[in-house]
Amino acid sequence: MTSRQHHYSVDLEWIGNRGEGTTHYTAYERDFVASVSGKPSLEGSADPAFRGNGARWNPEDMLVASVSACHKLWYLHLCADAGIRVMTYLDHAEGTMRGGTSGGKGDPAAEAGRFTAIVLRPEITLAAGDDIALAHELHHRAHALCFIANSLNFPVSCEAVITHQ
Repeated sequence: MTSRQHHYSVDLEWIGNRGEGTTHYTAYERDFVASVSGKPSLEGSADPAFRGNGARWNPEDMLVASVSACHKLWYLHLCADAGIRVMTYLDHAEGTMRGGTSGGKGDPAAEAGRFTAIVLRPEITLAAGDDIALAHELHHRAHALCFIANSLNFPVSCEAVITHQ
């Protein structure tokens, strides 16, 4: 089996210059636009806790969404291969980050943060009569295959609730 490489190219443009640039910590907005050729742009900012715009996606939101989406895509693939008919899938994913205080130049309280966990909480409805036990087992396999979860240095867990139509 040969190893394949996949490359992803994103342009990220900071659009938060109020005219002073970064002359001081409160002189600029944290807003940005992320774009990929041929796709809709994503409007982002920092988390409001870090002087960002709460109406825009922040990097922490995007990380949790990436883990959730990757897991879901693998899960649906595995279910399709196993003859499990997923009719609905809604994940209430949550990430926990510790630290990450913001501050201006020389702020002794400023520290780097890090994620400590992500919990996926998918609510899944299967077609009547499909094997719920097998559907639960496939979450473990999906987790093992998820590219994003495999790239992280903290635990990702899944607390799925699976019912029939």
